[in-house]
Amino acid sequence: MTGKDLKRRGELERRGDRETRGRGETSPLHPVPISPRLWISRGFTLLELMIVISIIIILAAITLPQFQKTILHARESVLRDDLQQMRKLIDQFAADKGRLPESLDELSSEGYMREVPIDPFTGQRDWTPIRGEDPNSTEGHEGLVDVKSASQETSSEGTPYSEW
Repeated sequence: MTGKDLKRRGELERRGDRETRGRGETSPLHPVPISPRLWISRGFTLLELMIVISIIIILAAITLPQFQKTILHARESVLRDDLQQMRKLIDQFAADKGRLPESLDELSSEGYMREVPIDPFTGQRDWTPIRGEDPNSTEGHEGLVDVKSASQETSSEGTPYSEW
């Protein structure tokens, strides 16, 4: 091809683009229809981005309180289960040994539980032990009769966790 041919071809391409732009038509140099949207913009507009962000914020505002309730309910369920299991192990220890345990650590060291569980509300092993008279003892010994949470928070039912 000569320089004149290349120049003529470039003019045809430019003219074909101008003539078919926005109409979805084809030109001899562009056999695929050209979409009007491709000539206008190739990204998102600020309005589109703001609408999407607003929808995400609304969905987050709706789901966050439900998520927090679910987390609270799960922690309360863990606390209930831990207290029930420890109370059952205290009774089992007393039935097996004929006396009440002195502490939760004794339950752990005697193999009744692997380790003292963590209170889900305080994040520590700081249970409040309730001591009382051992009904199996003839000499009036005391031992661990119950366990309560050391948390000062109030449950979703309105009662303090320390009374459970």
